[in-house]
Amino acid sequence: MRSTPDDEPDGTLTISPEKVCFIIIKAREFDAKDEVTEPDPDSNPSDDREIAVLEDHADDPVRQELVGFIGALTEDEQIDLVALAWLGREDYTADDWASVREQAAEAHNRRTAAYLLGIPMLGDYLEEGLSMLGYSCEEFEMGRL
Repeated sequence: MRSTPDDEPDGTLTISPEKVCFIIIKAREFDAKDEVTEPDPDSNPSDDREIAVLEDHADDPVRQELVGFIGALTEDEQIDLVALAWLGREDYTADDWASVREQAAEAHNRRTAAYLLGIPMLGDYLEEGLSMLGYSCEEFEMGRL
């Protein structure tokens, strides 16, 4: 899955690219959610044309899955995710990986999932961060589609 020559910066990840790719896919599902227009999601889904599935409810299963998945990661894996998101915002270059990861480690706390899910376009940032380090989700996506 890695496609960079040995002479490029060391973008060694403690999290597997496959896990990041899974989070990217789920983050994009989550980002596609719209504001809640039906405050009573207990109504009959056929009455509201099942629109609630497209809205960002607190008990959204995609959100719950992401929070659970990110929460189950090791601290180092969570630090990598934050660092990848920061790297993918294009505030840094791949050469900055070590310092970006160090900053993410200093900022680490127990709210990693909430922090990451609060970043608009998280999936895009993670994918760009992976790409900058020479990784791709292409093989992962091909296997899932």
